[in-house]
Amino acid sequence: MLLTGGRAPVTLDLARMLRRAGHRVYVAESAVRHLTRSSSAVEQCAVVPSPRHDTGAYLAELERLVQDWQIDLLIPMCEEVFYVAQGADRLRVYCRVLVTTLEQLHELHHKYDFIQLAGSLGLSVPDTHLIHSREEWMEAQSVLGKVGDWVWKPVYSRFAAKVRMPILVTDDAGAGTDQQGNVSEKKRRHFRNDLPDEVALSSISPWVAQAYIPGQMLCTYSIAHEGQLVAHATYDSRYRTGSVGASVFFEQVEHEGALAWVRQFVEATGFSGQIGFDFIEGQDRRVYAIECNPRATSGIHLFHPGDDLVRALTEPETLVKERKMITPSRGSKAMLMLPMLGSGVQQIFGKGKLRAWISAWRGTRDVVYVGQDIQPVFEQFGVVLAAWRLARSQKCSLTEALTHDIEWNGEQQ
Repeated sequence: MLLTGGRAPVTLDLARMLRRAGHRVYVAESAVRHLTRSSSAVEQCAVVPSPRHDTGAYLAELERLVQDWQIDLLIPMCEEVFYVAQGADRLRVYCRVLVTTLEQLHELHHKYDFIQLAGSLGLSVPDTHLIHSREEWMEAQSVLGKVGDWVWKPVYSRFAAKVRMPILVTDDAGAGTDQQGNVSEKKRRHFRNDLPDEVALSSISPWVAQAYIPGQMLCTYSIAHEGQLVAHATYDSRYRTGSVGASVFFEQVEHEGALAWVRQFVEATGFSGQIGFDFIEGQDRRVYAIECNPRATSGIHLFHPGDDLVRALTEPETLVKERKMITPSRGSKAMLMLPMLGSGVQQIFGKGKLRAWISAWRGTRDVVYVGQDIQPVFEQFGVVLAAWRLARSQKCSLTEALTHDIEWNGEQQ
């Protein structure tokens, strides 16, 4: 079994699940420091070229590794899935590759095209507009601002990087006098969202304006085989890195609306592979999909210890025949301990929030720490340090540095 994306906690967790189920696990990763590098669940790790910066060499090395290690199944875990898809035909000569076509992946990854596709299937999505230029941005601001609040984000982004939420500001609306005859200024509160100078809009790198829907954030993770769900989890997204960043706490929730939405989408598109969605459950109790992640997501953590999930990945056709769908145990939850501690600091000054955070922390499994496989706990500090150094040199955020060499923004389309 060959996994790519060894830097990700989901890859470490899945590697342990696969090893527990009796599989030999190998990892190919372009970062020198990564979580699975020192895990006892992994037979061997290989440092490979950057899929983003040297795609040809990356695919050639994967082809060599699947032959040398006699791999029977290759599972891309992170955004390198788009590059693996480009070489899927040559890799399938030697093993199964859990990936759909690059064309389908692109449609799902593109934040506007995905919304258009889901809407055409009759599924609930927010009103979304494509923005190609600074002029279109300003025009959209003046028109859309009159009918509601909007979220702005690049069509190619991950972990909510660069997302601009509506910001509440106060303007002077004029002057008047109070009951004592003193002059007072009247204030008008409204939302606005200006375009930063560093944003370069174009037909190659457009943004979207998406109607802001107040409500509860929900995420899903699923495995599908030829349009049939064989594994599914829905989880809430209470604690994140920042206000809209990546989730660091995951708790299984039963949500028939989210499951029905995903099932209809997967059946209509005939999707095969791993797929995740971000939803908002609005005040009308409907779920609105705001974006799609056609790859592994943190929902994997909820399937611990993972024997059934392994079966969904390795023999999905059997589950389809049995008409069986794997789900996590009721009340399953997990966390990333270090960033969860950081999110706890944010709760200190919120009334009642710290108590809720402590309740969430208690009894929750840390994804990285396992007593019989302790080295990844220490490795994560090296991963963060390497990313911090890269962020400084590239003048980007830490989150962006973590995906700098694997992210895909529509290249070669």
